Amino acid sequence: MVTEVLPICVAALYQFTRFDDCAAIQVPLTAACAAVNVKGTLLLAPEGINGTIAGSDSAIDQVLAQIRALPGCAALDVKKSRAAIMPFHRMKVRIKREIVTMGEPGIDPLADAGTYVAPQDWNALIDQPDTIVIDTRNDYEVALGSFAGAIDPGTRTFRDFPAWFRAHRDEWRGADKQPKIAMFCTGGIRCEKATAFLKAEGLEEVYHLKGGILAYLENVAAEESRWQGECFVFDERVAVEHGLEPGTHALCRACRMPISEEAQRSPLFVEGVACPACHAERSDEQRERYAERHRQTLLAEGRGEVHVGAVLPVPSDD
Repeated sequence: MVTEVLPICVAALYQFTRFDDCAAIQVPLTAACAAVNVKGTLLLAPEGINGTIAGSDSAIDQVLAQIRALPGCAALDVKKSRAAIMPFHRMKVRIKREIVTMGEPGIDPLADAGTYVAPQDWNALIDQPDTIVIDTRNDYEVALGSFAGAIDPGTRTFRDFPAWFRAHRDEWRGADKQPKIAMFCTGGIRCEKATAFLKAEGLEEVYHLKGGILAYLENVAAEESRWQGECFVFDERVAVEHGLEPGTHALCRACRMPISEEAQRSPLFVEGVACPACHAERSDEQRERYAERHRQTLLAEGRGEVHVGAVLPVPSDD
């Protein structure tokens, strides 16, 4: 049996580096994406580049080659997946203060980040009884799954992480030594910046999972895994399991939150319109509007297109 290869290549990427003039990068990068019909979002900041783009394989390769030619981007971290149709409406190259928003001035992953841990070595680190494991993702992401025994900060955005850490750090301080802390996130960018923050706060033994949860699920066998549940992703798969196989969660197109199989069986779940979590927060007029948008989206999908009003999961910068 031959497995069909989906036609669209989706590339999630990031690189911490130094850009002195983001505006000088923005214009040619936008033009390069437009020339080969690549769509998505790229964020530029003095600390580097972050984003997700989609297009044909050759088009993505051309854009990635241009990005890798930028200062400090030769070793660009890229994770590829595939989609049946183009998951983005347009191409945006935006200039921001940070490529992942923490809101802490002076945090520099290039200067002093934690120690990378390869997926194959992650189990040995987190199995150690003196290792404190922290999930740096947002609360709705953690709700789908996490590593066994990991601490959930319960943060709504990455901006909340510094305040949460400062409020709890003394709980982990040993009598005679600093704690050993291992952190992780979806693709590596947030936990890498979080380690730089902890180093700036005076901690030294700080580690982060290279390539994030996605690299772990791709490279570590299920029977050896410490991962429990599914991993939320910012694309049409919604969530993935080991081997990066699609998970069981759907996406509510009203509140943009993931919905479990159980929630999908609820009478309050109407595809494209509402889910149990947001049903009471929406008016009848809003639900009617969402229903029409969903109908137009299905019609567009039938033509192999993306409806301009469709609500799609998009990468977050926080």
